[in-house]
Amino acid sequence: MDKIIQILEELGLPFAYDHFAEGEGPDPPFICFRYPNSDNFAADGAVYFSITETDIELYTDRKDPETEKKLEDLLVKNDIFFDKTETWIESEKLYEVLYSFEQEA
Repeated sequence: MDKIIQILEELGLPFAYDHFAEGEGPDPPFICFRYPNSDNFAADGAVYFSITETDIELYTDRKDPETEKKLEDLLVKNDIFFDKTETWIESEKLYEVLYSFEQEA
């Protein structure tokens, strides 16, 4: 998991695991990341290969292709194959660009 922290530090945006504390959220752009699930390979009741699902959520107040490209370039540079989705969060007036992938735990 330290690899994700290194990538986010290199990107240079504020980031937090899951969420920022109430009242401590930075101005956009910022990132939240999570490890919401596992997808382990197992047989005979034993885990042979641990896999962690990872989400990196980029939040911006306007469409920001430059920041998206920087993050994507870092993921590619670190051999991380990702899926990308985007949504507008009306209540927050923010775009969320979600990068989802699996990595060895």
